[in-house]
Amino acid sequence: MAKRQLFGTDGIRGRANVYPMTVEIALALGKSLAFLMRTDHSNRDNLVVIGKDTRLSGYCFEQAIAAGICSMGTDVLLLGPMPTPAIAYFTKEENAYAGVVVSASHNPYEDNGIKLFGPDGFKFPDETEHRLEDLIFDPKTLNKGTSMDHIGQAKRDDTIINKYITSVKKVLPDSMPLKGLRIALDCANGAAYRVAPKIFRELGAEVHVIGVEPNGRNINHQSGALFPQSLQALVRKSGANIGIAFDGDADRCLFVDEKGDIVGGDAVIALIAKDLHEQGKLKNDTVVATIMSNLSLEKTLNPLGIKVERTDVGDRYVVEKMREDGCIFGGEESGHLVFLDHCTTGDGILSALSILGVMLRAQVAVSKLTEILVPVPRALINKEVSQKVPLEKLPNARNLINRINARFSRDGDGRSLIRYSGTENKIRVLIEGPTQELARSLAQEIADQVVEDIGEYLRKSPSTPHG
Repeated sequence: MAKRQLFGTDGIRGRANVYPMTVEIALALGKSLAFLMRTDHSNRDNLVVIGKDTRLSGYCFEQAIAAGICSMGTDVLLLGPMPTPAIAYFTKEENAYAGVVVSASHNPYEDNGIKLFGPDGFKFPDETEHRLEDLIFDPKTLNKGTSMDHIGQAKRDDTIINKYITSVKKVLPDSMPLKGLRIALDCANGAAYRVAPKIFRELGAEVHVIGVEPNGRNINHQSGALFPQSLQALVRKSGANIGIAFDGDADRCLFVDEKGDIVGGDAVIALIAKDLHEQGKLKNDTVVATIMSNLSLEKTLNPLGIKVERTDVGDRYVVEKMREDGCIFGGEESGHLVFLDHCTTGDGILSALSILGVMLRAQVAVSKLTEILVPVPRALINKEVSQKVPLEKLPNARNLINRINARFSRDGDGRSLIRYSGTENKIRVLIEGPTQELARSLAQEIADQVVEDIGEYLRKSPSTPHG
């Protein structure tokens, strides 16, 4: 399969108005998407759904994609600023061929991105993205527009969001309103700024909100899931029972307990998995996490009869594994949680309601609930390397890693994860062990040995190209 030119692990992303995030690419993508739909003879409606977050550049990309789609004879439903999971939901609900989200998630406003959902509400598979790339760079095909009589229409609907609100609220039974709860929200001046406060207030909570005044340039700026300091202060000031911070497109969230302390993502995964298991709703008694989740996840859940499956980093890999194994719950420690019995992708609002459900069933404060998981001490070292030489070609580093892994395997008190960065010339060494000091010492030893081995390898074969 040819190397990707545009699509990464989560669509196309980059600096707005700089290749590949240009209106020319957006226009070509819209035309390619409509052409693909036409040639696939889909039994879906002649429709593509488009949503976005609150970035200034969202206007031009939204319009460019819509123009390309309409020029090829397909209709567009414009939903405006809306959480990414809502676009996935409406793609399936409106019987559309595809859903398009114009967002760069947690990135600063200068960036933007485009991600795509198929008619089933799941992200497009790699093969479809490759077909789209081929079409985008095929001007002969893209010049084949449609006749004037068949040009598509673009319509905007600002009321349809109520369907999504009704759907998400169902995660809490009618017998479990939020009346009496005080909730602090940080909407990151992003896609959740209208819908999130509305949902929690309609469920009866007293809501204190920040990050709900987007101006096109302040999305994620010192706010939201990556900058929880303002939310922590709001929780302490308002006396909230819980704080919830979303990222720019609201497909993930971060929690703060009633004391104003950040709740770790793995603790959230453990809490929800345990709660679903106790209700008899955790299918296959399995939760799916990534290789970045702490070893404490297994140590906490395995004794309860809950198995932990791991995947590469990325919510799309979590979803793929969940579908493959027939699981209904999984997530990343970064805050992406997926509930396949409710939604096809990560949903920050749904995740928040799920944690609130755990609180209400247990009648226990968040700080007490999170005591379920005690993280194993961890050290993560990122060290620059001159070349990304495959680890199997570095004998000293390989032997060191094998010895450390054998020790952890024997004692069952740690693990290692060593890999090169996908975007930088860096080796990433993660060690979890019985003490912070040991983890840090072993991580540093491995990182240093890798760098030393690379230098020796290049001295012996300086003309060998490495990637």
